[in-house]
Amino acid sequence: MKKEIQREEMMKSTGELFGKLALVSPNQKLYEMQRKSLKQQVDEGRGEAIVEIGDFVDSGGEKEAAIATLQSLAASLECSCVFLSERKGRLQFHIRRLMDQTDFMEVRVAVVGNVDAGKSTLLSVLTHGQLDNGRGLARQKLFRHKHEAESGRTSSVAIDILGFDGEGNVLNQLEHGTLDTAKICQRSAKVVKFIDLAGHERYLKTTVVGMTGYAADFVMLIMGANAGMIGMAKEHLGLALALSVPIFVVVTKIDMTPPNVLQDNMKMLGRILKSAGCRKLPVSVKTPDDVVMCASNFVSGRLCPIFQVSNVTGENLDLLKTFLNLLNARVESNYENDPAEFQIDEIFSVPGVGTVVGGTAMKGVIRVNDTLALGPDSLGRFQNVSVKSIQRNRLPVEEVRPGQTASFSLKKIKKSQLRKGMVMVSPTLSPQACWEFDSEILVLHHPTTIGIRYQVMVHCGSIRQTAKIVHMSEECLRTGDKAIVRFRFIKQPEYIVPGQRVVFREGRTKAVGNVLRTITMANSPLDQNEKVTVQKGPEGKENTRQDNRERTNGYNGKNGKGRRFRTKLKKRQNIEFAPEGK
Repeated sequence: MKKEIQREEMMKSTGELFGKLALVSPNQKLYEMQRKSLKQQVDEGRGEAIVEIGDFVDSGGEKEAAIATLQSLAASLECSCVFLSERKGRLQFHIRRLMDQTDFMEVRVAVVGNVDAGKSTLLSVLTHGQLDNGRGLARQKLFRHKHEAESGRTSSVAIDILGFDGEGNVLNQLEHGTLDTAKICQRSAKVVKFIDLAGHERYLKTTVVGMTGYAADFVMLIMGANAGMIGMAKEHLGLALALSVPIFVVVTKIDMTPPNVLQDNMKMLGRILKSAGCRKLPVSVKTPDDVVMCASNFVSGRLCPIFQVSNVTGENLDLLKTFLNLLNARVESNYENDPAEFQIDEIFSVPGVGTVVGGTAMKGVIRVNDTLALGPDSLGRFQNVSVKSIQRNRLPVEEVRPGQTASFSLKKIKKSQLRKGMVMVSPTLSPQACWEFDSEILVLHHPTTIGIRYQVMVHCGSIRQTAKIVHMSEECLRTGDKAIVRFRFIKQPEYIVPGQRVVFREGRTKAVGNVLRTITMANSPLDQNEKVTVQKGPEGKENTRQDNRERTNGYNGKNGKGRRFRTKLKKRQNIEFAPEGK
């Protein structure tokens, strides 16, 4: 009894609840402490955790007894316990909570890289389980459009999934030559959703939308071993760094690349990752121990694992699958208690069902028959809608939690009333749209200077709209400058909250920043009411741009009618009109 008390006190003081002494025949009190600690780790990891036990120098009965205790702890929490690796006498196990058939963990990975790097080919090999023939046969299974199959280049955002069971086995199996996503999700404890993005510079807009609007947890940067970090790969790397998304690199085509070329390109990749702009620690993954080490420390964002694979021979693909199986979603667990917030990425009209919207739940829990505020429309208004049904990857579910993607069938709403960039939020938030917002931005690259009235494309979540600068804390901005800038949307108001990441683009990425403050419609004057010049009419009233447009009865200068009408009006009222655009 005295030894048990001493061991318990030692466990409390050192924190070694999963050491060799603690796991070998623990008493009831120590067992409950271990169970509570393991449950906390699983909850913090959103359903899974990597546990290390040891030190076991010999292979006696103590190791088997400790493993049996850990398996008993996992079973009491309805979790699976899978052995991963052993290093210097310490054993590492993967603990994962068992899910029912209507729920699964979800991790989103954005796949980027230069054109012809092998992105679609790698995803096809991972999800379909069939190696490539070296001539692009595998990628044909993923293309959505005819011109993509003809050119061999992705031009749209494609979604592919990879399912894992509780033991970490891949569940993707072809049925009659195709994948049944609903069955995969039904049998899976964890689903990795790949967001296949375009690599060509012509489709950079699509790539930016995919990285900002689809809320990726991680970025998988694909680099061809024969080409290295060239072209749009650097642009995609900079965009991922600007959005603060953890990155891991997959080097493809190692079977066809000469060793000296591969070595030179790997050195160049290491220099880029270690540079002042990236500040990453590159780690080449070659063994299962390296996979576990990288997965345990990857969420911090400092580490950058590098995998060297071949889609033709299948070399090192198992290491990549194990790494994907161990990844955890980067969603705060306390978001479940917040009011619901869902951003809309896609809009459909399904025969027999009605209007369906797809997107990502950012906060709160949304259930069937919940009433949410949908908006804003072109006038900044929100309307209440009811959720008729919910599906996740074609699998019917009853609720959606933060970080999960889903499709909602809405009651009494038409497709023409919706657009990408809208949100569905809890009515308790009393949402308000904004025309203007303040943002602290960093200019990444611009050939000249940026000043007031400069127009740029704004990407914020699923929002994509042109905005102009109406105020800056600095007189002008150049490459590398920081400033607080106020933007005004050109077309319609949007729903933005402080803290969101913003990307500004004109062709290539120009600047990134964070939203500091929003100016709601009640405090934001519209352009048409803005006074351009103070002019005195015949009745002594001030003329505004809106007054002038009303007097000209909406003429816009077509065929010279508007110009002649304004000339007559000018002579009759004896006033001076300001030139257009000033």
